[in-house]
Amino acid sequence: MDMQVSRLAEGVSDLSPYRLFSRSEWASLRADTPLTLNADDLSKLRSLNDPISLEEIAEIYLPLARLLSLYVAATQGLFRATQRFLDAGDGKVPYIIGLAGSVSAGKSTTARVLTALLSRWPNTPKVQLVTTDGFLLNNAELERQGLMERKGFPESYETAALVRFLSKVKAGERNVHAPLYSHLVYDVVPGNEVIVDRPDILIVEGLNVLQPPRPVKGGFATAFVSDFFDFSIYLDADESMLRTWYVDRFLRLRNTAFRDPKSYFRRFVEISEDEARAIAIGLWERINLVNLNENILPTRPRASLILRKGADHLIEEVALRRL
Repeated sequence: MDMQVSRLAEGVSDLSPYRLFSRSEWASLRADTPLTLNADDLSKLRSLNDPISLEEIAEIYLPLARLLSLYVAATQGLFRATQRFLDAGDGKVPYIIGLAGSVSAGKSTTARVLTALLSRWPNTPKVQLVTTDGFLLNNAELERQGLMERKGFPESYETAALVRFLSKVKAGERNVHAPLYSHLVYDVVPGNEVIVDRPDILIVEGLNVLQPPRPVKGGFATAFVSDFFDFSIYLDADESMLRTWYVDRFLRLRNTAFRDPKSYFRRFVEISEDEARAIAIGLWERINLVNLNENILPTRPRASLILRKGADHLIEEVALRRL
């Protein structure tokens, strides 16, 4: 393995729960998994400032799709065996994949690409995607609690509502509603929902989805978001790269989405680029970097799979949990 990119191997011993792969090692595991996306598909899936390519799909995401197909089949087989043992009905339990990582790491693109690839398996499973942004407290409530500068931190979410949502989905309930968040108006949109109706696979994307429950007196912990995951992915990158991607995206948005009259960030269009850059750096260091170090990065060791990004958003290293 190329030691220049082996950042995940720092401090790893033979007792590590992970097996590490270089990009080329991981790409070789694709086997005969077909590439079902084309350039037009990819242009609709990628996020701003995330230059994912078909080569990246073939070398990183197709091996992952192959692995997930094996995991999903095994889990479904185990569920059917349990149903037979219990002489239960034909319930349907979705396979839930959690996707975590920092702001600007590229989670949205990864989530959409995985959704597209998994939904194109030969048996065409039903795959749905939900982001935890919809479970943020609305801006009025964040303002009331003095949490606007903590948006994205664990305390800014309606965690109980998210747990109830996942519990219903995992129980096989039909037509479970989840609120939607608008990045344009920077708030939860009342009455705007996504309906999750007994999918085969559900992808749940969010900053803090891998956080464990906090200890409680008496030793009785309630269910937490990560308890519902069958598989989890952490999208990783150096702090310096994340900062650069965040600032670059902020500056590009000044010429696109921020120009919309409805945009929460419309005021940043009228200032100079230097002023906008200074504001973006301030937001990163004051909010997103703190959240990364205090809440997001510490959950990385809980992931089933870690995708380590290098320059230009390319995945350079993969760590797969083997325990």
